[in-house]
Amino acid sequence: MRKIFQIIFIAFLAACSAPEQHTSSTNSSMEYKFLVGTYTDSPIDGINMITFSPDSNLLVVETIAAGIANPSFVLASADGKRVFSLEEEAGEKGGRVLSFERSEDNALTLIDQKESMGDHPCHIALSPEEDFLVVSNYTGGSLSAFRISADGNLEFLQKIQHEGKSINAERQEAPHVHSANFSPDGKKVLVADLGTDKVYVYNFDKGQAEPLSLFAEIPVNPGDGPRHLAFSKDGSEVFVVEELTASLDIFSYEGGKMQAKQRLSLLSEGFTGAVGAAEVRVSPDGQNVYVSNRGDANTISVFGKNADGAYERIQNISSGGIMPRNFNLTSDGKYLFAAHQASNDIILFERDPETGILSQTLWKAEVHKPVYLFPLKN
Repeated sequence: MRKIFQIIFIAFLAACSAPEQHTSSTNSSMEYKFLVGTYTDSPIDGINMITFSPDSNLLVVETIAAGIANPSFVLASADGKRVFSLEEEAGEKGGRVLSFERSEDNALTLIDQKESMGDHPCHIALSPEEDFLVVSNYTGGSLSAFRISADGNLEFLQKIQHEGKSINAERQEAPHVHSANFSPDGKKVLVADLGTDKVYVYNFDKGQAEPLSLFAEIPVNPGDGPRHLAFSKDGSEVFVVEELTASLDIFSYEGGKMQAKQRLSLLSEGFTGAVGAAEVRVSPDGQNVYVSNRGDANTISVFGKNADGAYERIQNISSGGIMPRNFNLTSDGKYLFAAHQASNDIILFERDPETGILSQTLWKAEVHKPVYLFPLKN
């Protein structure tokens, strides 16, 4: 089932706030598309797509695959023709991992689905050659590897179960694998485990029947709760967002070896209240790092790199909604889309290409519990 459930046209409001570049001839045909993962409460909910056309001041939101239970993470192949998602559910063999074919009119057709082998899968990593998936099972405290066939079918290969806990009795009573990321060369997989306060580095050898093997364990501060991570543009640094302490840890990276370099807070001076750091992104030009923080903060922090190589926070800005679980940037770095799980909306920001500073626009889309954004190439 595919349903267009909301079109927002705000020509007057957007024209009041939008710079001239929105309607210039160089941008007249520019269009941005994002896949949107959601939490679902009815059969009409599912995977969405948001399309933004700056020249016509249009945001169009479509449900392109309804009836999927909690597709909280979704991504696509480089050509956009193959889409992978999950059902963040629990069961005898965990939730599910799904593969789809995407048509020219954006409809998704299910190709295959497999059990994730752990409860509540919440993150998918696609190998650089797009022939393997690694799935993070949050409640299950495990990660699972799958091979992707040429026709999009999934073959389960391996499950790795983490063990241990940390000092936060409510959130770290057991391992909670929150994300896994392939290194740029595809030879390593870095796994953030909120429950054990570690980043695990695994070798990845696609020639082996079980491709994952442990290379190193990188402890963070007790109680940090590592959630997501991102590589710098040149692959020499890793940025780890610590959910429970609202911190950004920066590591050097070479061949799987990580060395702590810097630790930065997401919190404005004098802030008191609950925190919940969520996503970390690097701008397409590699000049800035962005991190969202939920709880009572509801902010996006912007970091810049100084001439000496150290990073500093240059902005804390309201995310424009409640619970910014996820956000992402357009491929040209001109806009940032912030998805709010609790206020059921996606807010657009403009990004200054020189400084990286964000400015909230008047563009807004209403979406049911959006929790992940994945940009499709134009």
